[in-house]
This record gives sequence, structure tokens and C-alpha cells, in this order.
Amino acid sequence: MNYEWPLMGNTITKRDRLRMAWFCLTAERFTASKNVREFEEQWAEWIGADYALFVSSGSTANTLLVESWKEKYGIADGAKVVVPACTWVTNITPIIQANLTPIFCDINLENYSFDLDALSRLKYQHPDVAGVFVTHLLGYPSDLELVAATFPDAHILEDVCESHGASLRSGRMAGTYDVGGTFSFYFGHHMTTIEGGMVVTDRPELYDLMKMKRAHGLARESTRFRQHAIKHADVNAQFLFMTDGHNFRNNEIGAVLGKSQLKRLDAMIERRLENYSIWHDIMTPYHDRFILPKIDYNCSNFSFPFIAKSQEDFLKLIILLDDYRIEHRPIVSGNLLRQPFLNRRGYGNPEDFPNAEILHTRGVYIGNSHFVSNEDLNMLSELMKQL
Repeated sequence: MNYEWPLMGNTITKRDRLRMAWFCLTAERFTASKNVREFEEQWAEWIGADYALFVSSGSTANTLLVESWKEKYGIADGAKVVVPACTWVTNITPIIQANLTPIFCDINLENYSFDLDALSRLKYQHPDVAGVFVTHLLGYPSDLELVAATFPDAHILEDVCESHGASLRSGRMAGTYDVGGTFSFYFGHHMTTIEGGMVVTDRPELYDLMKMKRAHGLARESTRFRQHAIKHADVNAQFLFMTDGHNFRNNEIGAVLGKSQLKRLDAMIERRLENYSIWHDIMTPYHDRFILPKIDYNCSNFSFPFIAKSQEDFLKLIILLDDYRIEHRPIVSGNLLRQPFLNRRGYGNPEDFPNAEILHTRGVYIGNSHFVSNEDLNMLSELMKQL
């Protein structure tokens, strides 16, 4: 189907293409080098972090952060990490792949982060939680201060892949609260490097470990390369591996595109928020039939969620969205406990996560971006009147 209103438009402009083309015509090196370092420095400055690492995707960013956190802080195999029952699957798989234990928590229907009552109950059921992996879903920042207060002895890790530029109650940018945060530059997100992601942290030793793990575990990626080489003089320093690792590196072309897109990111977010304000005004008269998000601090809206209070309204809405050729998706992965690869592992009963069930059975979202026009929003207003 050709959509009148797609989830996302192509953010790669002619200027972006010219910058990439000029780089391709003049560069001698295309693997990670000067442009990658510059993009990392610019992203760290924009987000307000000390360090940033450009990687191949938001998913590999999650894997890199989780594995490095586990190794750096001596987190034991099997240790418990609290995760939301509704998020993208690659928030969960790095926990399992690192031989850690995900503890699922229901979400709330205001910002789609943890339900604080459910989180408090988990505290008494699992007082030995080592970490909490928070997702700032759909552009809505989690109330991290309250999450951290519930588990004061646990480390906080953040996924900000859909929420570039969202900020916490304190005013700090999402992704900079504690251990580190991850971002995605996939085509459908706020900005793009085609495929790509970023990890940020303020912790120099963790950053150093992640640099090595990003490139196979090589010591030469470390800021302490000389010390490692001297200590392990029996191994050729060029192929000295200090940790296990992956090839999660990105390339110079992606960094050139990222630097170009970053110049426009604030303006793109501003337009998203203007659209979000209009969308919220459109939906407010229907609050008796749809559950609206509630956020009293800075979001960076990714998409417009529709959570129907009845199955009848949900089904009618889907028909109308298709009639108007408005592309739509489920709310991320729905109730993750219903996903086959998690359900068969026995992590919990889907019905024990009632808010995630509501999102799973009566939730859908449509795209928001700087391409969404006032005409589109007027069309949506007409659609809601029809419903």
C-alpha cells in the first residue's frame, strides 16, 4: 500500500547526499577514523555526556553497554535485571545473552515506563536486583528519579533509542543519568545514519572497556594501550586482546551523514513537539474513549499512540487508519511475555502484566516527524470525528 501518511519520511536531504558524495570522492579511508571521532565528540556535547561511541545499531549499543557493565562491575552470572514488559526485543536479548536474568515489570499507561506500584512490589520479591534497564519509550522520558529511588542499590541503564533529546525532571538529558545510555540512528528514528547507534557514558573506565569490546576486545583501542602492552609483553601488542568483544564499529560514511543530520536535530525535534501538541489537542475530546499519555516534563515525541478503552473502538480505528492510508504499527513489541521466544522460557504469565496487555490488545501508533503537516493533522481530526 502507498501510504498518504507513512511512519517516517526520508530525512536524508540533498545536502546530506552531497556531503557523503564529496567524502566518497575524496577520502582515502572509509573504516572508522576521523569522522567517527568527530561525530562521537559532537554527539557527546549535544547530549551532555563525557564520552560517546558510534556503533553499528541501537541494538548493538544495548549489547555493548550491558556486557561492559557486567564485566566492569563484576556482575555475577544469573544476576537480576529489571526490564519493562513492553519494549523493543533487543532491550531484553542482551540481558539473556550476557547470562543475566530479566525480571519483567508491568508498564504504566502515562509514559509507558515502569508501573511504580509494580516496581515497588518487585523490590520486595527481588531485593537483590543488580540493575534496572529503563526504556524511554516512544519519546516519553521515564521518571528515572522515582525508579532509582525504588532500587537505590541497583545500577540504572537507559535505552533512549526512540527518544533523542528527551530530558528528565532534573533537566538532564535522558541517557546521562547513571551508567550509560543508548541511541539508535535507524531510518525511522529522529535522525539517521542509515543504520547505526551510539552509547554514551560519563565513566572513563567503562568507556575504555566499551571501546575495546566494540573492536574485538583489542588492547590498541584502549586509552591505556601502553600499560596493557608492557604488562603483557609476551603477546604482540597489535593483536593483544584484553577482553572478549565484537565488531560493532560503524564507518566514516555513516559518521559524515550523522554529523550532517545532527545540525538539524534540534529543529526536527521542535517540529515533532509542535505536531504532538496539536495531536494531543485533537485527542483530548476523546479522553473517555482513548487513554492519553501524561507527561509534565520534556518529551521528544517519536509517534502518536492510540490506546483504546474498548476493543470495538480499537478495531474501528484500525479500519479508518487503513481507509485513510495512514501507516500504523503495534505499540513496539506489545506484551513481551506473549512473544514466543520469551514465553517458552517461562519468565512470567502475560496476564500478570495488565497494562502491557492493554497496549498489546488495544494499542497502535502512527508516525510523527517533521514531515507531518497541518493538513495531515486536519485529516486525523476528521478521522477521529468519523470514529
